[in-house]
Amino acid sequence: MAVAARSLEAFLIERGGLSEATLDKARERLREGRGLGDVLQEMGAIDSRTWAHALAEHYGLPFAERLPEESDQLLELISSLPINFAKRYQLLPVGVDGGVVTIATADPSSFGPIDDVRLLLRRPIRVLVAPSPVVEAAINRAYDRASGSASELMEGLDEERLDLLATELEEPRDLLESDDEAPIIRLVNSLLFQAVKDRASDIHIEPFERDLTVRFRIDGILYDIISPPKRFQPVITSRVKIMAGLNIAEKRLPQDGRIRIKLAGKDVDIRVSVVPTSFGERVVMRLLDRATTVLQMEELGLTGHKLEMVEKLICQSHGIILVTGPTGSGKTTTLYAALSKINTTDKNIITIEDPVEYQLHGVGQIQVNPKIELTFASGLRSILRQDPDVIMVGEIRDTETAEIAIQAALTGHLVFSTLHTNDSFGAVTRLLDMGIEPFLVSSSVMAVMAQRLVRRVCPDCRVPYTPTIEELRELGMRPDRAAGREVYRQGSGCAPCKQTGYRGRTGIHELLVVDDEIRNLIMKSADAAAIRREATGKGMDTLRQDGAEKVLAGLTTIEEILRVTQEDLV
Repeated sequence: MAVAARSLEAFLIERGGLSEATLDKARERLREGRGLGDVLQEMGAIDSRTWAHALAEHYGLPFAERLPEESDQLLELISSLPINFAKRYQLLPVGVDGGVVTIATADPSSFGPIDDVRLLLRRPIRVLVAPSPVVEAAINRAYDRASGSASELMEGLDEERLDLLATELEEPRDLLESDDEAPIIRLVNSLLFQAVKDRASDIHIEPFERDLTVRFRIDGILYDIISPPKRFQPVITSRVKIMAGLNIAEKRLPQDGRIRIKLAGKDVDIRVSVVPTSFGERVVMRLLDRATTVLQMEELGLTGHKLEMVEKLICQSHGIILVTGPTGSGKTTTLYAALSKINTTDKNIITIEDPVEYQLHGVGQIQVNPKIELTFASGLRSILRQDPDVIMVGEIRDTETAEIAIQAALTGHLVFSTLHTNDSFGAVTRLLDMGIEPFLVSSSVMAVMAQRLVRRVCPDCRVPYTPTIEELRELGMRPDRAAGREVYRQGSGCAPCKQTGYRGRTGIHELLVVDDEIRNLIMKSADAAAIRREATGKGMDTLRQDGAEKVLAGLTTIEEILRVTQEDLV
């Protein structure tokens, strides 16, 4: 192998463009169990694709930059290959031709494991080389598909074994240690796998008098997934509670916990809430993909003048910018995008949140903890002693937090926060209702942006049509605005959108900029209706009007805009 290693190094110098000095540095960093390729990639001297290509040429094997999707025949082969083995040695069957199985690997020098695969599959094999991240992603994808859905797993469970579990539920030790819970463990794990695959944000396990229902929230809408027999309810709930580190013996009080797991190669944070109901404990799990990158401002659904205005506002030196909307409308995501935009080394940015949903490099993030009296208000007081330039307050929930945030804005800090109001106009009156003096609100609040999330119509199965005058009128759009424009409605569903007709979400927004006229109204303690008339009279778009633009752009449907903006009719 030493000769092979030297010839590979020579190959990297001749064909890979590496210098002898770089290879010498890499050799110095080699430690037991570390490969030359790993060290060179850590140094940034070579990327995974170049390394895999070099290995392929060196060993005289074919190279593949991408791997094909798994067929049903391949999934049968994969099921006989343990996932731990596949991940450890980065090996995966990717094709079958005339009885010969093609194996993709990132390390063709692993002769022993490759021979093991030949013996395990009992077939002749052909080896090709692919970059390590490509093989790893293919392994995750293949075993994810091979795991099946939660409903398929539930149908295959041995009912007698599950009955045994239900009768022995009162023994926590057995639940943790006995091999008999494997079916329930597999069922819960399968639910988590399927939720991540289906892009679900929440999993609901809901007990009723005679049945149990599991639902996923996908793109803001709840869908029924499976209905396990009622007798399995305590076991499923206890399994989730064990994973979240909760007390399985406590069934009378609400409990909150957290699960950190890896699913199909993704780090997922799961917030767990358990509450007692008349028919047993109800469980809701909120899934947060830690690998999800913070969106850019352009990806939020903001366009044109509105985007320019928001980007100008978040670069101000002081003042308050509020984002409003109901729970789950993407307020925190918008604030993270704003912070990411202005996050530079010359700014000290500190946040206080409940909970911290995404990690932002270079930003100090504080988690609210009421158990030790670390509230938004007390945390905000401490932040002000940290010499911040920008502060983000997760939510203004009470008068004390509002007062401190306003004082911070008046003393030279830029403050971002959220409020639970239906529109941007109501945010101002909410602050006044909290007891904040009108002159403080008018001099500190720069802008209020209300937003909603609307489902994107699936581009693969959407159906073009001509809307009626009544539909356009309800949307607040003149018929001539839609003339010659392509408008779509929900299709019958397809595989990419999980038969729903919608795939993904985007935002609709209304931006209220506090100018002199609005300040005068605030000073007079005007109501939301008066502020609305003033702002819209000067051309400000409401949520529904912004939604109409998204319809004309072919992003969503009229029905979806009417669904999420129905409060505007009141």
